[in-house]
Amino acid sequence: MTRLRVVFAGPHVTLQDAGRKGMMRFGVPASGPMDRKAFAIAHATLGNPPDAVAVEVSLGGLTLDCVEGAVTFAVVGGGFIVQKGAERLGSWQVQTLHAGERLVIRPGPWGSWTYLAFAGVLQAPLWLGSHATHGPSGLGGGSIKSGQELLVHDPRVLPAAERAIPCPVWARPRPVVHAVPGPQDRFFSAESLQDLASVPFHLTNAYDRMGVRLRGPSLMPQGALSIPSEPILRGSVQVAGDGLATVMLADHGTTGGYPKIATVVSDDLDGFVQLRPNDAVRFKLISAADAVALARRRAKALRDYLTRSP
Repeated sequence: MTRLRVVFAGPHVTLQDAGRKGMMRFGVPASGPMDRKAFAIAHATLGNPPDAVAVEVSLGGLTLDCVEGAVTFAVVGGGFIVQKGAERLGSWQVQTLHAGERLVIRPGPWGSWTYLAFAGVLQAPLWLGSHATHGPSGLGGGSIKSGQELLVHDPRVLPAAERAIPCPVWARPRPVVHAVPGPQDRFFSAESLQDLASVPFHLTNAYDRMGVRLRGPSLMPQGALSIPSEPILRGSVQVAGDGLATVMLADHGTTGGYPKIATVVSDDLDGFVQLRPNDAVRFKLISAADAVALARRRAKALRDYLTRSP
C-alpha cells in the first residue's frame, strides 16, 4: 500500500471515476471528469481500467507528501506545472513517487483541469454505484481536503513507463465549439441566433463543475420563462430571464425550466472546459447530422491516439 498525505488542496479538487451511469432519470447527475479525454488518457497510460478513480485537480492546485510506499502516477490534462521533489516538469507526464517525496501540481500557462492517476487502486467512497463526486453535495468519492490521507492499494512501480506523454492538439483549450441549435431555439429571435453564431462570448468567474456563465450579447428569450421543466444535458446552453447564457457541465442539474438555445457537441466540451475565465469562445452552429459525423471522427482520433501513445 502507498500512503499519501494531502498537504494542500484547492477548491474543486475531487475524486472522480468515469461517471455515474443510469441515474439521471432519478434526478442524480452523472458527474465524472470535466475533461473526459484527459481522464481516459491518464488511466490508459498506466494500464488502469477506464472507470478507475483519479484525482481531478482544479486551478486551485494540489500538494501531496508520500508517507509510505512508492507508486507510478500520471498527470494528464491542461498545461499545469508538476514538481516531484526537486524536479520541475509539466503535466502530460508519467513519473514515480517514492516515500519522502513531495508532489506539487499547480496552474501553468494554460488549462483549467488536470488528472492525477495512480498505477494502483485509489481508495474512494462509493455512492449509488460510483466513486464520482457530485461537487455541490460532496457525495461520491468526495472533495480532497488538506490534512486527509489518500491510500493506493496494490501500487505498481513502472520504471519503463516513465516519460513525457505527447499532448495532442485537440486536447488544448477550444476557442471555437460546435453546437446544434435547440431544443428551444424557437423562443429566440433571429437576431439572437445570429449573435450566438457570430459574436464572441467570454467565460466569467461564475465557473464551477455545474456550469459556466458567459459574458456577451443578451440572448433574451421571448415568452419562454414559463415552459415546463424538462431534462438537461451536459453542454446545454441555457438562457435565464436576464438574457445571459450558461453552459451546463459535469454536475449540472438533471431538469430545468429555462430555455436552451443550443447544445454544445459533447466532444467539444473537453476542450471548452480547459478555457479559463475571461477567455473568449465562439459558437459554430451545425446540424445534428454533422454533429454525429464530427463525433465519430473525433472518437476515431482518440482511439488512434490511445493505440499509438500509451
